[in-house]
Amino acid sequence: MKVFGLAGWSGSGKTTLLSKLLPELIARGVSVSTIKHTHHLVEMDKPGKDSYIHRESGATEVLVGSPQRWALIHENREEKEATLESLIMRMTPVDLLLVEGFKAYPHDKVEVYRRDNGKPLICAEDPHIVAVASDAPLPDVALPLFAIDDVAGLASFILQCCGLNGKGN
Repeated sequence: MKVFGLAGWSGSGKTTLLSKLLPELIARGVSVSTIKHTHHLVEMDKPGKDSYIHRESGATEVLVGSPQRWALIHENREEKEATLESLIMRMTPVDLLLVEGFKAYPHDKVEVYRRDNGKPLICAEDPHIVAVASDAPLPDVALPLFAIDDVAGLASFILQCCGLNGKGN
């Protein structure tokens, strides 16, 4: 399973770009899953629901299954936050695993950059950023530079970086 990331500051458009890349990659015959990192509290269930009661009663993991989907909720309790490596090991293998966030981890990634955010480029400090997708020209960037809406170009670049050719790979 190839792992490739999208990194950038909050509000840069990572999720928007990812939501456009997914159908483009899938149309090219690539099976894709995602991992998303957040610094916010994630609440998957609601007070009063059975899964919530199981978790609040002390279960370390609660798996909820239905005809449409299943979800595993894991409580860290006294554990440290899970590493990206440990989360990847839980994923069902696919051709490509796209990682949104986890910008400190050493995997190849595209930086998603918006000038109006007023934040510095991450690529200046992160050697694992292999390209930048931006809403503005960045003449000082020596990496491949894509328009933030060049979904086809970015998809081709990601597939090339990962050694995937699409159409069943």
